[in-house]
Amino acid sequence: MQYDEKRLTRIVATDCGSTTTKAILIEFIDGEYRQTIRGEAPTTVEAPLNDVTKGVINATQELEELARLKYNNPNIKFMEDGKFVIPRDGDTGVDAYVSTSSAGGGLQMMVTGVVASMTGESAERAALGAGAIVMDLIASNDKRFNHEKIERIRHLRPDMILMAGGEDGGTVKHVVEMAELVSGADPKPRLGAEYKLPVIFAGNKEAVGAIEETLSEKVNLIVADNIRPKLEMENLGPARDKIHDIFMEHVMQQAPGYDKLMVWTQGPDHKPVPIMPTPAAVGNIMQTIAKDEKIEVLGVDIGGATTDVFSVFTEDYIFNRTVSANLGMSYSISNVLASSGLENIMRWVPFDINENELRNMIKNKMIRPTTIPSLLEELVLEQAIAKEALRLAFEQHKEFASGLKGMQRQRDISEAFSQSTSGDTIVDLMTLNLLVGSGGVLSHAPRRNQTLMMLIDAFLPEGITRLAVDSIFMMPHLGVLSEISTKAATEVFRKDCMLYLGSCVAPIGKGKYGRPALSAKIELPDGSVFEENIPFGEIRLIPCAEGEVAKATLRTSGGLTLDENKARELTTELHGGMVGIVLDTRGRQPFSLPTEKEMRIEYLKKWMRELKAYPEEILV
Repeated sequence: MQYDEKRLTRIVATDCGSTTTKAILIEFIDGEYRQTIRGEAPTTVEAPLNDVTKGVINATQELEELARLKYNNPNIKFMEDGKFVIPRDGDTGVDAYVSTSSAGGGLQMMVTGVVASMTGESAERAALGAGAIVMDLIASNDKRFNHEKIERIRHLRPDMILMAGGEDGGTVKHVVEMAELVSGADPKPRLGAEYKLPVIFAGNKEAVGAIEETLSEKVNLIVADNIRPKLEMENLGPARDKIHDIFMEHVMQQAPGYDKLMVWTQGPDHKPVPIMPTPAAVGNIMQTIAKDEKIEVLGVDIGGATTDVFSVFTEDYIFNRTVSANLGMSYSISNVLASSGLENIMRWVPFDINENELRNMIKNKMIRPTTIPSLLEELVLEQAIAKEALRLAFEQHKEFASGLKGMQRQRDISEAFSQSTSGDTIVDLMTLNLLVGSGGVLSHAPRRNQTLMMLIDAFLPEGITRLAVDSIFMMPHLGVLSEISTKAATEVFRKDCMLYLGSCVAPIGKGKYGRPALSAKIELPDGSVFEENIPFGEIRLIPCAEGEVAKATLRTSGGLTLDENKARELTTELHGGMVGIVLDTRGRQPFSLPTEKEMRIEYLKKWMRELKAYPEEILV
């Protein structure tokens, strides 16, 4: 249901996170929607309060107090008698209230499939796209014994299970075997001891009868259209819709206070607006923006325990999401060290440090997750670790965001049962238009220049890419808001959510340090002209403010290319930002830092000085 601006002039949106409930006020002012006020309070889903609405009320009360100060009007209030007044009546109430949630650990699911790299992977894509954390994937060919699979299902206690397997009209044997494993486990839900665990079956329709016979007495079985009706076809929409429905109807109702919150979320005509899982809402706004602007978007949210990567690629605006559950900047920081290796972290550090000092710093961060760096050296180290966490999460995302195995080519049985990923990745950095970062280490870096540096070093964008950071992690709010007003969501996204850092120009190809790489002539809006022949292995930062556009003439040397058509000469427009325009001639495909230690440190300092990432004293 979409409403026009005449009916939506004041909107409150909340995101009930695992630790903090964040509320924002969106108002229609001078013909456009703007985010005007923000408030937050601790989330109250856990003991002793056991009622998520208490945190919502506290965050909203902060909004009310700030609104009274902003407009010098003591009569403004959004709630009466402990609930939102909808629609508003003068100074009282709001026109709509919407919310997302990841409180209580968010939506936790298990998925099953016959072949891990085919139907299992499709089920995982459907669950991740619906905003779930996938706790495990169980498949016929995952090399665990049946008793181990049964024990795993019992132990994890997910909110729901998504079962896939078999193309329509194919054999039902392996699909029923997976159902028998679930039945043998007799799984119990994480929340709510009185109700049966929801299990969605989205596999071979010929197996529905046998699945019902096997599972209907032990679980709450829901049937959806087959996720892979044919080997060369993927149909995720119906399963995702069922996941959302069950999340609202079953999982949310078991969580403390959500029954009240579900009544509160509504538009001006009192029609309910479903609460969305936080990651699903982020995917919603990214798809909305990609379709609205006809661009390809890549986003990342790096937290203390996990790193989420979202992408919308190709002309069909296919949305993919991955959760790297062991890569984060506090609780999971030791996993980053273990996964990347000390050498990969140290390659981003522009000074010598004792290995034990670095390990101690990482362990201290893990056991004291809320601390922030107190020394400049600690900040540099933390941001070096962040680059590796982001790189590893992105590598996982590229493997997962792929085409279907076997499409448009002959398949054999060994390929069907292999443990490799599906087809080639659909992530193409050369066609990427917008790279968005969020999460504490990116959003709250002392300098925006550091945020830009981390995004470029971790993701290595190719060609010409705009970079931005989510100012206060507002994307979840806007994702659920887009369900009732695309106009409000997109306007606030562009004007208040995104802080545009600038553009990065990065030719791809291999070169030798010091050899000619890029000839650039950039005409800036103030009339000045930047013109230089830049050697390979350099970075240049050209100030160009947010909202400004520069005209660039670019020409490469030494086999480097600038776009997907392998152009070596290009005249284009470059968007400015809070940091500016970056020309990066360090090469791509492959990218490599100098191997000799002194040379690497010298170049790191040079790049960081050029980007104005850190104070000069640490880079001498």
